[in-house]
Amino acid sequence: MLPVVLNLEGKKGASLTVDQAMELLHNGKVETCHHLPWGSNYTFVVTLSHETVGQALAIYKPQRGEAPLWDFPPGTLYKREYASFELARALGWGFIPPTAIGDGPYGVGSMQLYVESDSRVSLQRLGPEWRLPLQQIMTFDLIANNADRKTGHCFVGNDGRMWGIDHGLTFNAEPKLRTVIWAFDGEAIPDSIMADLLSLSSNRFRFDALIGSLGNLLDQQEIESLLERYESLANDGRFPQMDPYKNIPRGFW
Repeated sequence: MLPVVLNLEGKKGASLTVDQAMELLHNGKVETCHHLPWGSNYTFVVTLSHETVGQALAIYKPQRGEAPLWDFPPGTLYKREYASFELARALGWGFIPPTAIGDGPYGVGSMQLYVESDSRVSLQRLGPEWRLPLQQIMTFDLIANNADRKTGHCFVGNDGRMWGIDHGLTFNAEPKLRTVIWAFDGEAIPDSIMADLLSLSSNRFRFDALIGSLGNLLDQQEIESLLERYESLANDGRFPQMDPYKNIPRGFW
C-alpha cells in the first residue's frame, strides 16, 4: 500500500506509512479540537500528536454527535466508518484515509486522517486516467451498500490521489445504495478489480480475519448481507444498472 502523504507541523511534505498513521490515530494525544459547522452529525477537526510519529490533523466523529436515523441502528455510524476502512484495506484499496476508533474530547468515535483536497480538480471533469480509481470506489460502494456517495465524498487530494470519505451510512442489511458514480452501468468490472476480489475471497486467512474484525462492528444480518453482495458481484463480474429513482441522488439525472 502506498504511504499516506501528510503535512506534519514543521515538516512540510513529510510522509507517514499506514501503520504510522494508525499509531497516531490510536494513541495520539488530542491537542486541539474545533467543530466543523456543516453536516447532520457533529464533526470535529482535531490535531493529534505522538512523540515518535509526529503531528497531523484528523476528522473526529463522536458517537454522541450522531443524529438518530430511522433506518440505521443508533450510535453505530462511527463503527461503519471504521468497518469501511477495514474492508477497503483488506482489498488492497487505499482510497479511504486511515481510520480508527478512539476516544476524543466528546467520547468514543471515529478518527480519520485528514486529507486536503485539490480545489482545482472537479469530480465532474475528471479525465480518462481516473476511470479505474472511480470504478474501484464504485465496486466498494456496491459491496458496502453505501447510501451516501455524494460528490464531495470523493475527491482528488493535493497528493494527486483519489480519495473517498464519509462512510457512516454503509453496510445496512437492506438495499440502500445511493451514489453519484453511475457512469459504468452494465459494464464489465475491470480485470484488476476482479483479481482483487478473488484474491481476498480465496485467501481464507485474510478473509476470515476481515469478517472477524467486522463482527465487532456490524451485526450478523449486516455481515451476511455483505457476503451476499460480495459473492453476487464477484460472480456476475459486471456493474449493475442503476435505478435513477432509487440509486442516484436527486439532481444527477
